[in-house]
Amino acid sequence: MLDELKELWKFRELLLSMVQREIRIRYKNSALGFLWSFITPLATTLVMTLVFGVLLNNKVQSFSAYFLAAYLPFMFFQFSVLDSAQSVLIALPLVKKIYFPREILPLATIISNFIHLLMGFVVFFGYLLVIYIRNPRDVPFQAGTIYLPLLLIISFMMSTGVGLLVSALNTFYEDVKYVMTVFLYLLFYLCPIIYFIEQVANFRLVQQNELLFKLYNLNPLAPLCTAYRQTLLAPQPIYMSSGELAAAKPLQWGWVAYVGVFSFLIMVYGYHVFNKMKWRFVERP
Repeated sequence: MLDELKELWKFRELLLSMVQREIRIRYKNSALGFLWSFITPLATTLVMTLVFGVLLNNKVQSFSAYFLAAYLPFMFFQFSVLDSAQSVLIALPLVKKIYFPREILPLATIISNFIHLLMGFVVFFGYLLVIYIRNPRDVPFQAGTIYLPLLLIISFMMSTGVGLLVSALNTFYEDVKYVMTVFLYLLFYLCPIIYFIEQVANFRLVQQNELLFKLYNLNPLAPLCTAYRQTLLAPQPIYMSSGELAAAKPLQWGWVAYVGVFSFLIMVYGYHVFNKMKWRFVERP
């Protein structure tokens, strides 16, 4: 694997060019161009806020900010995996003619999506600034924001590992992209994005059996989305469906460590599988 990494470093300029190309062509023929990177999450946030924050009245102040804080990293993971799935197949004619490290193809899509994630957080902090200007007593910026780079690194490792794995498998088994599309759709509802981890922890069935809460958090995206919320936004009590108030949970560093280790291991495993399969890409009819 070290030899592959050294080879990848030699082609770093090609990787950079591929990232620039991915960013340019994504919205090349659209009137709004790069603004779609902001419009998509904002439109989703608006709809979710109207449904869950207004119509269902979950009584959470600035629900849109709490939704966006968890949705942005999930959206990055989703887009990175689905875009990576097609990256090798789209470039297959080039792969068969020219030599270059094949992992550049999925990595370029993942890095370009990571740049979109960073731009998304620019919008997020701009939104927090608007909240502060409207109500100076409500200071939205938290000291825990200093941990954001750590969470971004973990997100990148996880997306890279799964993206490399999916791109290699989908080159030979195209059902993989359809399976991942359905899986990610379901995974969205298995993560605390439109609801809160406090609601899960205080659910009657979970309170009766603490093992269920641990099993829920074995999904690495669940504690990761929660960690983004807890580092970026002020804690607040959450209303349960019964009307009772659930106390805000503090950041659980044990779960963050679990997600970090998992992300590193899946990145190493994904890169190993990709390197093992990439020499057979030219055999793909």
